[in-house]
Amino acid sequence: MTTRRINCLITTLLVSTLTTHAYAQENQAETSQTNTFAQALEATKANLDFRVRYEGVDQDGIDNSANALTYRIRAGLETGEYKNTSFLIDFDHIQDVVDDFNSTTNGKSGYPVVVDPNTTELNRIQLTNTSLPDTKIVLGRQRIIMDDSRFIGNVGWRQNEQTFDALRVTNSSLGKLKIDAAYITGVNRIFGEESAAGKWTGDSYAFNLSHPSPIGQLTGFAYFIDADEAAVASSQTIGARLAGSKELGKGKVNYALSYAQQEDYGSSNLDYSADYYLVDAAYAVNGFVFGGGYEVLGGDDQRAFNTPFATLHKFQGWSDKFLVTPTNGIEDLYAKVGYKFGDLAIFKGVNILGFYHDYSADTGAADYGSEFNIVASASVNKSKFTLKYSNYSADDFATDTSKLWVSIDFAF
Repeated sequence: MTTRRINCLITTLLVSTLTTHAYAQENQAETSQTNTFAQALEATKANLDFRVRYEGVDQDGIDNSANALTYRIRAGLETGEYKNTSFLIDFDHIQDVVDDFNSTTNGKSGYPVVVDPNTTELNRIQLTNTSLPDTKIVLGRQRIIMDDSRFIGNVGWRQNEQTFDALRVTNSSLGKLKIDAAYITGVNRIFGEESAAGKWTGDSYAFNLSHPSPIGQLTGFAYFIDADEAAVASSQTIGARLAGSKELGKGKVNYALSYAQQEDYGSSNLDYSADYYLVDAAYAVNGFVFGGGYEVLGGDDQRAFNTPFATLHKFQGWSDKFLVTPTNGIEDLYAKVGYKFGDLAIFKGVNILGFYHDYSADTGAADYGSEFNIVASASVNKSKFTLKYSNYSADDFATDTSKLWVSIDFAF
């Protein structure tokens, strides 16, 4: 699909939106009640959360171990609605207490990388309008997560989350069909404002249509990424996803299937084509969960299938060895097992989950390596405690790496 055709789609969407908006304004007195400005101010809520985290990294080939103790304060407010419009703003302040790590901007290249740089910056500033029937329009710097965040996500694990400068429209006026479309002009990445890689700009488009079916949620998606600062990341991805669950015996089976095809797009100077597919299933019964899956990001002579706007830490192991897919692609065969203990004394929602990954090349015979992950979490009042560990054993790709996290989140 050409850029001209995409622009036509966006123009059609905006014209339709404006036309419907005019109609809604004429009938607003009959169809809705608008809050007064005073009521909007009265409904305004402050948002404040605090996270402190230790991350330790041992990596072969780097003499020093990383010891990163950092904290994040996120503070802001969200107003009530006035004329069907609300306003949200929040800021992040991230600071290290122990700085024996390479944040990518602190100059400590003799340590393993922990991408939690010191920064104080605007995280989100957005207007949300619900004037149109069954429609929400969000304009500004915002958090965008589509589906399981495999292609579009906020990288919420890092202290400095990823946000998007965008216009996003979601609509459910066509029965059970949900339309989710976004025009993205900037991506504020986890590296922070001081980093040359901290922001990508360009004209990117995301389309996501979903509808329930007897076998699960069916989703079709098309993502057109154009990054001026990183032309190699520019791509168009078109695909489909099925995700659902079924009762089986005393438990429940959860499953997901996905396929996508990716090509160069926009400012990319490459000429490539690569496929993606996923098969994932898990069975939960009596607090236990057993599952596994097979995820493939195909390889090409010039570039493999990549997902630069994704929450990458969530996929292919927590050691983050495959944030950029190797040129020969990757096959990730994984298994998982976990148990939900429930409430233990003062700890609520105690949960433990482990993964084992086996990585190999999609093209060629390379055996990249394997990885073990485990996480335990629990809450006490408004605090959430997380203990997390990963261990990557290298064969034909990267180096042996182990990571340990201890994290506390508190929301006021």
